[in-house]
Amino acid sequence: MNYDVIVIGSGPGGYVAAIRASQLGLKTAVVERESLGGICLNWGCIPTKALLKSAQVFEYINHASEYGIKTAEAEADFAAVIKRSRGVADGMSKGVQFLMKKNKIEVLMGTGKVKPGNKVEVKGADGAQKEYTATSIIVATGGRSRELPNLKQDGKKVIGYRQAMVLPEQPKSMVVVGSGAIGVEFAYFYATLGTKVTVVEFMDNVVPVEDEDISKQLLRSFKKAGIEVMTSSSVESVDTSGAGCKVQVKTASGMQTLECDIVLSAAGVVANIENIGLEETGIKTEKGKVVVDEFYNTSVKGYYAIGDIVSGQALAHVASAEGIICVEKIAGHKPEPLDYNNIPGCTYCSPEIASVGYTEKAAKAAGYELKIGKFPFSASGKASAAGAKDGFVKLIFDAKYGELLGAHMIGANVTEMIAEIVVARKLETTGHEMIKSVHPHPTMSEAIMEAAADAYGEVIHL
Repeated sequence: MNYDVIVIGSGPGGYVAAIRASQLGLKTAVVERESLGGICLNWGCIPTKALLKSAQVFEYINHASEYGIKTAEAEADFAAVIKRSRGVADGMSKGVQFLMKKNKIEVLMGTGKVKPGNKVEVKGADGAQKEYTATSIIVATGGRSRELPNLKQDGKKVIGYRQAMVLPEQPKSMVVVGSGAIGVEFAYFYATLGTKVTVVEFMDNVVPVEDEDISKQLLRSFKKAGIEVMTSSSVESVDTSGAGCKVQVKTASGMQTLECDIVLSAAGVVANIENIGLEETGIKTEKGKVVVDEFYNTSVKGYYAIGDIVSGQALAHVASAEGIICVEKIAGHKPEPLDYNNIPGCTYCSPEIASVGYTEKAAKAAGYELKIGKFPFSASGKASAAGAKDGFVKLIFDAKYGELLGAHMIGANVTEMIAEIVVARKLETTGHEMIKSVHPHPTMSEAIMEAAADAYGEVIHL
């Protein structure tokens, strides 16, 4: 065997799995066809956060007078904002290159394909093919923008998230189809820089996977920011024959035509499982995902799959956790299976959204009797001082045992606060223990303690 472990794909699942394998003494290689770090570092999580930070800075400057600061009128340099984002992504990708060298992991550039007999074929950019063998092969090929049948992407007028990050010029108007994390983040970014944005969502609520109270608050905040939102609506067709786009939208009250420069399709992601040898190798798939057990074994011994190509949340931190568990099991350790009900989800529009565990609706459906606490940031001293009073923290407890079933936050910096809840749930912390855990004042995180207190009728500042 050439290697102990070959990982196909160097995204946050693949490169993390490769590093952990090397740490455990396994001779490791990683196959990558484009850029180290995968979509997350190059075209997803990291560069989008850089764009959003530029938008936030622009928003701060435009509201400087509210903080007692006089400024000249600010102007967003769209090309410079895009350039900064690409620079951040490039720097992160170089960081992964360094980690590969540091951990003595061989990088095989090219398109990887699994073959029977513990083999991986790698086809280089020049068309040359090489075959490698490994005791364990981990497939971590990630996902791509989902293309809807009636919304074909041409990369110019109807685009996916990759093109949205590098448009040559700022559009005057945009229709965003889908209000999941990708949709609302780009809606906030473009609207803040001055683009007229309309969000079209098929479901009844924006960010439909979130608790309904969160959805309602984001809708209020978006409307206040001048973003138009159409829920219970679907894009039926797009006419791109003219200078811009004519978008036919089906609503409860009939058909509407929206005109815009650009349509962004943000209807989720689809797994990259085509043409990578799964069928020839006999690896079972179901509903567009690779079938795996709790330690990421596929249906064929010696082949594993992690990240967006398996069922579970399509999130970078989930892929990383899966990669570590998978490799530790391969190395003979005894890792715990991942608890998919304790995975934090974060959305980085403004206000930010962060959540973990059961929504109120799901907890009721599961048969729990609930105690619910809610603390608005309008009652938070730190939020008032920061000028960020929109939003709240909502905690859901099991009334019988005090178990923390779920947490839902919307507001400034809540993506930095959710980890406290993840740890609390991992340690099976009760509501009373949270109330008695002294939180520093003044901080946004005090709202967590206050929300717990509200659930038990002990809240002080409401």
